[in-house]
Amino acid sequence: MKPKSFAGMRCSIAGALEQIGDRWTLLLIRDLSLGFGRYDDLRANTGIPAATLAARLKHLVEHEFVERVRYQVSPPRDEYRLTPKGLDLWKVGTALREWGDRWDATGFGAPSIEMVDRETGRPLTLALVDAETGIAIPHERAQLRPGPGADDDTFRLLNQRAGAGR
Repeated sequence: MKPKSFAGMRCSIAGALEQIGDRWTLLLIRDLSLGFGRYDDLRANTGIPAATLAARLKHLVEHEFVERVRYQVSPPRDEYRLTPKGLDLWKVGTALREWGDRWDATGFGAPSIEMVDRETGRPLTLALVDAETGIAIPHERAQLRPGPGADDDTFRLLNQRAGAGR
């Protein structure tokens, strides 16, 4: 059964999910961000079937998450590298990893990797940051408001939420 398309929805999350495609994409972004860009490495690290990997890599190239780069001329061999768009998607994977670590999504009781500051060795976490000052803001202070692309449904939805006293 093919999943319902989110194309045409005025929601950035739905649009992002439409571009990402499926769960394999984030595992491939994970491995590409770790420096694994060759087909055989990606296949071995993820366990993804060959046909699925070929289709997902084609999708990632078409949607400009990754680019193919020739690393050997004879015989011709390419590797995949994250584009700026793909590097931005890495943040989504990091958020999922943090959530999975916090809620023991693997069931193994402890994270297999940690993100740390290269200079201090201290753990790092994603944060909501004030775009002007660079200061981290607690989630309790975060609020959604209509953006420049908002339509009447967006205003109605946010007004309902505000009217409910949340």
